[in-house]
Amino acid sequence: MLTLLIDFFDHRPTPAIAQDLLGKTLLYHGPHGAVGGLIVETEAYLGQQDSAAHAYQGHRSRANEALYGTPGTIYIYQRHGQFCFDIATQAKDEPQGILIRSIEPTIGLTIMTQNRPRPKPYELTNGPGKLMQALGIQDTNLNLAHLDQAPLTIDLTTFKRPIQIQESPRIGVRKNGGWVAKPLRYFVAGNPYVSKMLKRDMALDSHGWQM
Repeated sequence: MLTLLIDFFDHRPTPAIAQDLLGKTLLYHGPHGAVGGLIVETEAYLGQQDSAAHAYQGHRSRANEALYGTPGTIYIYQRHGQFCFDIATQAKDEPQGILIRSIEPTIGLTIMTQNRPRPKPYELTNGPGKLMQALGIQDTNLNLAHLDQAPLTIDLTTFKRPIQIQESPRIGVRKNGGWVAKPLRYFVAGNPYVSKMLKRDMALDSHGWQM
């Protein structure tokens, strides 16, 4: 796992990594058992030049120090009272990252449903705050840890391939200059667990995966 993760992040543009994460398995070995699923939605944030990024214009603090870490460093932060999970992607002190927005649950569904009871199954993990609630991560204790050493990691060997990857502007980016419309959000077309996916656009037979 260690070698695979190092190779996966090594010397590649953040948007390319964000797209390649789609279909890979996010896995958390939590206190009640393993939970996780296939990543279906990501957003890329391009550091100091990106007016929507936490490191815009070189901003650096104790809160966002994880973004300045080596590739695979976990960055957990709170936004509007919800916890979000970001991954540093570039060399140390180059603060670019990827927000994991949504997953399709495949591991520990019972545990995740207990963590976040919802009458509609597709609402379980279709957003970054919802995802963290379902995983059972409601603190920043894993902040600054590395995916290759933490209970929260990415399994590159268990995956599906999207039929189509779509891109759009990032969600919730407002009044941030020319970066508002940048197409840096990537998602599996038709997957019902993608945030804000309209019912008419859901591929309920394939969930957007190649067979």
